[in-house]
Amino acid sequence: MTRESQARKAFIAPFAVFLLLLGLNQGVQSLFGGGRTFLLVSPQYWIYPLQTVVCGAILVHYWPLYQLKRFAKPGLTILAGVIALMIWIAPQLFFNAAPRCDGFNPSLFQDNYPLFIIVVFMRFLRSVVIVPLLEEIFWRGYLLRDLINQNFTTVAIGSFSWLSFGVVTAGFCLEHSAADWPAAALTGVLYNLVIYRTRSLSSCVLAHAVTNFILGLYIMNTKQWGFW
Repeated sequence: MTRESQARKAFIAPFAVFLLLLGLNQGVQSLFGGGRTFLLVSPQYWIYPLQTVVCGAILVHYWPLYQLKRFAKPGLTILAGVIALMIWIAPQLFFNAAPRCDGFNPSLFQDNYPLFIIVVFMRFLRSVVIVPLLEEIFWRGYLLRDLINQNFTTVAIGSFSWLSFGVVTAGFCLEHSAADWPAAALTGVLYNLVIYRTRSLSSCVLAHAVTNFILGLYIMNTKQWGFW
């Protein structure tokens, strides 16, 4: 395997496995959603932790290839993360949109406090660490460069072309559920601007992590599980 092929595999594999397990979640729900077995009716409560562990292991395995050593413009990066958060919650916070109450609800386990803590911890670990890493590594570490030159490792982080900008923004949008497309499209543009301004993949991961961390706190406070 050439160095370029190994790098391509490293940048794609965590995201591909993540999507595969999302597909498994949807498949189990479709097949067993009308049943009575909790772990089959609501497979997200075991598939999401599985995603965290499996994708985390893949990220650790390929870690040296990701160029995640340098942060740039941390103030701008954190501000971008907060702005992205406001984009996501603006309909409910400012425009009286209906609360999003159906979704991953850890309070189902609150009668078993140790299990509740584990469920919440794993949900935050997935949302704040694993998802920002694998999504930014794929979208802005890999695809944003691969659409400029298929020998993507020769393309500097944060290089711009209209084609890569448009495709990555659209792809990031479509990765999310249809209800989230407007917010996801605007957030995709914002994270693209972060990497163009900082030329640091680490900064993009940080911006994404800030968004997801504060969103998680908002979800736990408002019980709007639909954001998860």
